[in-house]
Amino acid sequence: MRKIFLIYIWFFSATMMAQTINDQFKPGKLWLDNKEIYINAHGGGFLFHKDTYYWFGEHKGSGKMGDKAMVGFHVYSSKDLYNWKDEGIALKVIEDEKSMLQKECILERPRVIYNKKTKKFVMWFHHELKDQAYKSALTGVAVSDNVIGPYKYINSSRIHPKVWAKNFTKKQQQRAAQVDENDFLKKPEETHGFYMYRDFEKGQMSRDMTLFVDDDQQAYHITSSEESQTILISKMSEDYLSLTNEYIRVLPDGRNEAPAIFKMGGKYYMISSTLTGWKSNPARLSVSDNMMSGWKFIGNPCRGTDVENESTFNSQSTYVLPVIGKKDAFIYIGDSWNSINLIDSRYIWLPIQFQDGLPIIKWYNSWNLDFFKNQIEVKNPIIIKK
Repeated sequence: MRKIFLIYIWFFSATMMAQTINDQFKPGKLWLDNKEIYINAHGGGFLFHKDTYYWFGEHKGSGKMGDKAMVGFHVYSSKDLYNWKDEGIALKVIEDEKSMLQKECILERPRVIYNKKTKKFVMWFHHELKDQAYKSALTGVAVSDNVIGPYKYINSSRIHPKVWAKNFTKKQQQRAAQVDENDFLKKPEETHGFYMYRDFEKGQMSRDMTLFVDDDQQAYHITSSEESQTILISKMSEDYLSLTNEYIRVLPDGRNEAPAIFKMGGKYYMISSTLTGWKSNPARLSVSDNMMSGWKFIGNPCRGTDVENESTFNSQSTYVLPVIGKKDAFIYIGDSWNSINLIDSRYIWLPIQFQDGLPIIKWYNSWNLDFFKNQIEVKNPIIIKK
């Protein structure tokens, strides 16, 4: 009997040791799932559904092929945000050379939203065709009856063919038609809408993208377009499976990618990055009272050392996650890319604070959700870049 008891104690202890229970966020540290395997969900997007958080991300490989989609999009679930259960592959690449979704294409930044009317889970993502590098600039869509999938691939395409952006005026269209591409290549900070004019017939480019569902359930597709010079924001259809023809250009020629959108106090905030490949750069904060107009660039939301501010704490934005059940509680989520071995890219989760009504980000080696219980707005003057 004593022997059986000791075996039970050993088994119980071994089981507890096999699964690490997390109660803290440790930015940049190795993060394991319920199987004690590294969480592989980069460029992640999140959905909260029926008391559970779901984390969808890029399943990266190792070495030189790490940026190619060899598996698909991974999904994990969590009740507390600290501990994540591996739910498998939500959308798999296809072993068919005729498919756009074939293995070795590029799949990035999956975003899943739930349509309350159709009861469907809809996934959108950035898609580049196999062996085309980043020339295709497509956005893809898939759908499922179940949150963890499997998701059925529908199609991938350029966006808004033969439709001008709502705020791209007749005068701007005429100016764009007169631009010589070689002229602005010498001054890439101002393209005068050339890329929108160039891609009018076949559709606009879509690279780094995200989705946002407003309080009225209107959904928006937000993407880096025009050779990543300009952000486009598009209203989505009622079933979330397509885009309407209503869209705008945001921060033209601002060279923004990696958009992450959230809403607080009636205002919309966007955190983005500039263009430096896999290398980290200063984050950018923009704000508006309306998703479809009035976006203004504010400055860098990071508050750390010069090195930290210039690298966004060695990360690139991917998502801003609202913490359910906590008022005005948001988490900045970024990827700390390891370009040599993308599978070993780490996750940077940091609490968002507010300074004079604007979001700021500070570094914490370790923190938990109790942070938001005692959050007090910082009153130091914010530095606004003109």
